[in-house]
Amino acid sequence: MRILGISAFYHDSAAALVRDGEIVAAAQEERFTRRKHDSRFPRHALEYCLAEEGVTLDGVDYVVFYDKPFLKFERLLETYLAFAPRGFRSFSMAVPLWIREKLFQKKLLARELQKFGRNFDCDRKLLFTEHHLSHAASAFYPSPFDEALILTMDGVGEWATTSAAMGRGNRIQVLREIHFPHSLGLLYSAFTYYTGFRVNSGEYKLMGLAPYGQPRFAGLIRDRLIDVKPDGSFRLNLEYFNYCTGLTMTNAKFDALFGGPPRRPDEKLTPRHMDVAASIQAVLDDVVLRLTSSLARETGARNLCLAGGVALNCVANGKVLRAGRFDRLWIQPAAGDAGGALGAALACYFSFHNQPRRADGCHDSMRGSYLGPAFDQPAIVERLRSAGARFSVMDEDCLLRTSVDAIERGQALGWFQGRMEFGPRALGARSILGDARSPTMQSLLNLKVKHRESFRPFAPSVLREHVADWFALDGDSPYMLLVADVAPARRREMTPAEHQLFGIEKLNVPRSEIPAVTHVDYSARIQTVHRETNPRFHRLLSLFHERTGCPVVVNTSFNVRGEPIVCTPEDAFRCFMGTGIEALAIGNCFLRKEDQDGSLARPYQASLDPD
Repeated sequence: MRILGISAFYHDSAAALVRDGEIVAAAQEERFTRRKHDSRFPRHALEYCLAEEGVTLDGVDYVVFYDKPFLKFERLLETYLAFAPRGFRSFSMAVPLWIREKLFQKKLLARELQKFGRNFDCDRKLLFTEHHLSHAASAFYPSPFDEALILTMDGVGEWATTSAAMGRGNRIQVLREIHFPHSLGLLYSAFTYYTGFRVNSGEYKLMGLAPYGQPRFAGLIRDRLIDVKPDGSFRLNLEYFNYCTGLTMTNAKFDALFGGPPRRPDEKLTPRHMDVAASIQAVLDDVVLRLTSSLARETGARNLCLAGGVALNCVANGKVLRAGRFDRLWIQPAAGDAGGALGAALACYFSFHNQPRRADGCHDSMRGSYLGPAFDQPAIVERLRSAGARFSVMDEDCLLRTSVDAIERGQALGWFQGRMEFGPRALGARSILGDARSPTMQSLLNLKVKHRESFRPFAPSVLREHVADWFALDGDSPYMLLVADVAPARRREMTPAEHQLFGIEKLNVPRSEIPAVTHVDYSARIQTVHRETNPRFHRLLSLFHERTGCPVVVNTSFNVRGEPIVCTPEDAFRCFMGTGIEALAIGNCFLRKEDQDGSLARPYQASLDPD
């Protein structure tokens, strides 16, 4: 049985194909269109999934959309009625769009699908599942667990913003929900907006900014903005927010509470913004810990699965793991709306069709999240030649040695291998790599390669077998969704003068043997690299370890600010030529910047959109 899942029309549209419960392919539309967070119908992603399986749409048994548009429209109308006459401008803008497009989404989906298969019976084969069930299914069904608590936290689905469920075998039972407008995701996004970052894409920047500040506003947030009960349930004080009826997230009352208007995106970050970021992160951590602790007591569950956009907050995830209320934690790598496409397909197979599910307790079924397109060596050679690239073709051993040489010399290495990752993180398939031991690598990558804010940290990729030697973590983190501290033995203590530094001044102070991936609070967002899921990347790190005694490299996504992660060899070459990346390993081809035709360089700075 083949089932295609689709998420679309809000942000991060995607498609995923499941055959007899096995994940065949999954990809975000943005990777193909080069339009970040593309929300349009995932035509290219769908086309890729069908091609990966070698079928047309007529060979698919069901197509499942990841939420229920009528329930969302009901929430829209009820919200505007509840707040009327406030919000008329927002209402007058939203409702015509809903009536024209979103309310009749079944007809819109059918029209798009019939471009792929004229005989596809949309009346019988097009299904819809609830948004939070899609998230829960994406977290539980691929997990290694036969039984687990499932916690979904995001902005809002149809009505639910936070939901708890129990997964057992092939069944998911919803235990309780918190409904709109009370939302952890929207609370965090309100502070994303207030600190000058873009909602639905800048939340990870807010998380990265938090360690530079002090949580001096946390008490104010708890007193004025959110009422949190001991069990983690909560209600927001809507007097300070504008997202129910307006075109912004916060209002003048919010501004007065925090001492000024929202930061403009081009405005300099101040210590106050850093303290605001630290404060909302502290509050989020507290709410998530209360929720997970109370649910652990209530259910007795020893395994926890997480999904929804809030599950991408790896700082909170790390604190949940360290709290010890669960033996094991598993987080869907595409935890946001893109992962809803996969969850919708899995929910159809296991829940709707009651098909058996087998979990071995050890391995998940995400295949390392390497579920996107791959390119064989002849295709890579042909595409690079057509792009005008100059390169050497090597066997794997030579390629690995040459790549390690480049990293050792302090160069930024583009690393394009195998199937593209599904989800927002680069996991060693579409990555830029660097030497984690270098005290200058973090600023070099931010300013000369990524063209992004200097404060943003980079993640370490570390051999799984050596993770406990370097970090306060002795477990798996294959999807870069857990934060843990650098091991005390690897740290460098700061001098009294360095302790007096404030905010971003702290950035250039080396804190450990791996300063390029050690954040200002000694933390790191860790990816453990496993031989079973990415053997070539594992070999690269092993060779680097043999040479240097260090099993850790910097791993950041192969893109620049404002564009999606690269998908094709042409995307990779274009990014290589338009940035300060000095070397590129793509398949068995190795490219050096000094060998290239300089006229092919297209600098990115002038064309970048805000992200």
